[in-house]
Amino acid sequence: MSQPLTLNPRIVEALYCEALVLSDEVRHAFTLSGRLERFGMNEDPARVAFSSEGLRTTTQLMHGIAWLLNHRAFFMGEITREHLQRHGRLAPELGHADPRQVAHLPADIAELIAQTHRFYERLLRLDAGWRLTGATPMTVIERLRERIEQRLVG
Repeated sequence: MSQPLTLNPRIVEALYCEALVLSDEVRHAFTLSGRLERFGMNEDPARVAFSSEGLRTTTQLMHGIAWLLNHRAFFMGEITREHLQRHGRLAPELGHADPRQVAHLPADIAELIAQTHRFYERLLRLDAGWRLTGATPMTVIERLRERIEQRLVG
């Protein structure tokens, strides 16, 4: 059996960069200025799908970014372990895209919605694994203190 992946600053930073790129793509895709008309989404079901899936996708992504920002702050020593455990949780019930609504959207937007959902699912797995192990990531200061103590003892 493999060991669960331990969160560390490099993983969080890489995911954060990925989230920023993804958020820019989502912002661009769901910008309303002329988008509905350009893709022939003039009927009500397409407009409703565009709005609701845009809101769902943006909300999911913003929750993921907030989770990553909390972990970045923890690793930089800006918040305590207790604060992270109490406030650094992801909401698993944010929901999935509605396939009936996504069917009204262009393929590129449907793929972006799926990509955002896969990204959020990855964060949920990391969060769940971290919580199930009971282990919390060490801060930079804790790791430094541990290395100094090992040198003093050894």
